[in-house]
Formats: sequence, C-alpha cells, structure tokens
Amino acid sequence: MSIFESLDKLRATPIPDQADARARKEGFRAYPIDKNSAAFGEAMVNLSDHGIAGENYYHSTRNPPYWRRIEGSIPDLLTRRAVALKLSGINALLRDGGIELFVFDAWRPRAVQVYFHDVWMPQEMRKRHPSLSDDELERAVETYWAAPSANADSPAPHATGAAIDLTLRFIEGERLWMGSIFDDVTALAHRDHFERDTPAMAFSDEEARANRRLLHWIMSDAGFAGHPDEWWHFSYGDQLWAKLSGAKAALYGEAKP
Repeated sequence: MSIFESLDKLRATPIPDQADARARKEGFRAYPIDKNSAAFGEAMVNLSDHGIAGENYYHSTRNPPYWRRIEGSIPDLLTRRAVALKLSGINALLRDGGIELFVFDAWRPRAVQVYFHDVWMPQEMRKRHPSLSDDELERAVETYWAAPSANADSPAPHATGAAIDLTLRFIEGERLWMGSIFDDVTALAHRDHFERDTPAMAFSDEEARANRRLLHWIMSDAGFAGHPDEWWHFSYGDQLWAKLSGAKAALYGEAKP
C-alpha cells in the first residue's frame, strides 16, 4: 500500500467510458429546474469559510494559458451551502492520504462567461482552425464554454453556484499531476483520456490516470456528476448534474450572491 493508503483502490479503478455521458449531456440546458424545492433558494457560502483550499483562477495572474486577470472576475470561491458541505466531507476522506481538494473556480460572474464564450475561445479556435464553419465553431466553443444566458430556465452551470472546477493537492502543498493544465480545451482534458489506447504508457501518463481516477471517484461517490470532457468540472444540483444523474429536475437555478 502506498502513502495514499485507503485511496489506492480508487486510484486503481478505471473511469468508465464517457461516450454515454457525452450523449446524455446533449440538451441539458433545457432540463427542468424544480423552483418549488426547498433547495432552490439555498444560500451561497464562501468555500474558505468551510476550510476548502483554492484560488480563483480567473482572478489570478498565475493562470496559463491566460497569464492575466480576467476582467469581471472575483477573488472569492462561492458555492451553494450543500456543495460546500459535500466538499468538506470529501476532504475528511482524503485527509488519511495526506491530500485535499483545491478549487479553481466556483460561482462565475456573467462577464467572465461572456468573455470566454464570445471572445477568447472563438478567437483561439479561429486562429488554430481557420477553416471552421460558423456551426463547427459554435460546437467547438460550447464543448468547453457554456453560452451565457439571462434565461432563468437555462442558466450557465457556473452561474448556479452548483458547479465547481477543482483538482487534488498534497495538504498545503503541490498539486497532483493530472496530465494537462486546467482549462485545456483539447481531447487531453477529456475525463477518460488516459483510459484509452494506452498499452505502453509513460510514467507521467500512468500517474495522471491514477489521479484522475481518484478525483473522479471521490467526487462521484459524494453525489457529484462530472463533465465528460473536463476532468476538473463537477456539479451537484444544476441541470447538467440532473441530466447526467437521471434526477427528475435540477435543484438550483441562477444564483445571485
């Protein structure tokens, strides 16, 4: 048994093929939201008040590939209270292995969503693939960046306070290797990337695979749903969570802290 002790089993358990999740994810923004549920009006909390480590990636300047603070970003990491409590519970399980969660992003201001969906990502895709049609460009952008919306029935996931982007790190130490930077917008970021076509993996790839597995299972076992194309993105209670988990309706709409 390694230094991770009881977590070794999760590091050795493969992430399922995400093809089904990719198919089920389609159209999730039209999934119903239960606006009469007790959870719908749940308050937002600051993750730092619950002992969750992190730094808002878009408010930092140490944030490749951007290397600058994004206008409209905030320093705080805000989520619904139930999400924060679940993350605290996960940290309690991780502590025996000497590791903890580290959050990159949580509730996201609309200005940040608009910038990446409407400006940064289209420009980057056009630069790399100038022959893309408008429809192909839109599909490529929305694989990673949800469209901002003022429609109360179709909020962007991070606007709900139910979605978080995160990784694992040694307690108050370095982050575990996941095989790509956060916000990589290629197949390298796909949750199951290192589960496929790997008969002779490099040690770096094997380590990334083990760490992605641990993050996937520790979050899934706590009730979160993971975005199939982003190893870092999980949610509890939003429309994507409801669509992927088979819940009758989402618990949360747009949050306004």
